[in-house]
Amino acid sequence: MAPPTPAGAPEKTDDWEAMQQRFDDAAGLVDLPAWIHRILRTPRRVLEVAVPVRMDSGDVEVFQGWRVCHDDSRGPAKGGLRYHQDVDAHEVTALAAGMTFKTAVVNVPFGGGKGGIRVDPRRLSPGELERMTRRYTFEIASVIGPNIDVPAPDVNTDGQTMAWIYDTYSAMKGELLPAVTTGKPLFLGGSPGRAGATSSGVVTCAREVFAKLGMPIAGSRAIVQGFGKVGAPLSFLLSSAGMRVVAVSDVNGAIYNGAGLDAFRLSDHATQQGTVVGFAGAEAITPDEMWKLDVELCVPAALSGAIDDKVAETFGAKVIVEAANGPTTPSGDLVLADRGIHVVPDILANAGGVTVSYFEWAQSRQGYIWEEDQVAVRLRRMMEDAFAAVWTKGEELDISLRRAAFVVAVTRLAETISARGIFP
Repeated sequence: MAPPTPAGAPEKTDDWEAMQQRFDDAAGLVDLPAWIHRILRTPRRVLEVAVPVRMDSGDVEVFQGWRVCHDDSRGPAKGGLRYHQDVDAHEVTALAAGMTFKTAVVNVPFGGGKGGIRVDPRRLSPGELERMTRRYTFEIASVIGPNIDVPAPDVNTDGQTMAWIYDTYSAMKGELLPAVTTGKPLFLGGSPGRAGATSSGVVTCAREVFAKLGMPIAGSRAIVQGFGKVGAPLSFLLSSAGMRVVAVSDVNGAIYNGAGLDAFRLSDHATQQGTVVGFAGAEAITPDEMWKLDVELCVPAALSGAIDDKVAETFGAKVIVEAANGPTTPSGDLVLADRGIHVVPDILANAGGVTVSYFEWAQSRQGYIWEEDQVAVRLRRMMEDAFAAVWTKGEELDISLRRAAFVVAVTRLAETISARGIFP
């Protein structure tokens, strides 16, 4: 049963139901015991909190927040914290479940968690954001911690947000506990290589799937949906790998240059203007037109539900590597599969971020910071190993990479849950 939708929440794709469909499918493929199936179909904990904040005007606003632990059988719950005006319990719970399967796919000792506050952060001052973050931390303090649930940055949150959580939580506990968050600034115990880890993992998956399909990376064309914390560095990395990034979109529109966009100049433009629209080195196109472009690679790096069955019917790319969480709907998956379009799913492709979060968590607990090249080598190796496990499972069962990734994850989860058993 899905968590209740808060009153007044906008209609949108039911991310929780989509996640359940994919899990149920994998459970059937591995003949998952019914009792383990029931456990993984039910989030362990869904905490909803009120977050009262004294605004700069002197008035008090009350925001609604959540922290969800879907499963912690393999380790502390792990997942980001997002600030967005459309956040609700459905979305946060689905994302927490996604983290359960994602951490299992890359085989790091974490479970799945996620948090969110329904707020448009653009309307808050820096002081209001800080007070909201600290009050939210106070409200969820009983269910987070280095051995319980470890938040990280997500949509509209960053290293500063994690620093406020770390400071607030440590003040409440009376001791410094840097492992309570990951994605912290380097000078507060963050990990080298964390900022671009998701993008790096996506590129590793792109290299691996292109190699398996016998497609050259150099000279291939790519489109990127979203030009934020993942999409922007990803455009640099793809260009550095020899690909031509011919189109990019954001919430304001899309741009195209068949010869390839200059990632450096585009980044400068987006920083100055707040959007990729209007970039002098490209022509304006609509987002719908971008999806139809005849290219080798598409990387959706924005919010969920972008590629539905209608988009999939006229989709132009040969390969999709999902940098965002849940960008393809189940109905979209079916159409893409019928058309022979290969999809490297989010629970594998964008796991670079949580992998380096694991490295940071380990470093914070050890009090020892790794060198950046050590982080990069370990990240690449873990992503390659995870891709190989998923690809092999897909060939073994003759199924899509998404179904194979869920099978790998569910198998590992079942082994752990079965070995631990049920208390009492």
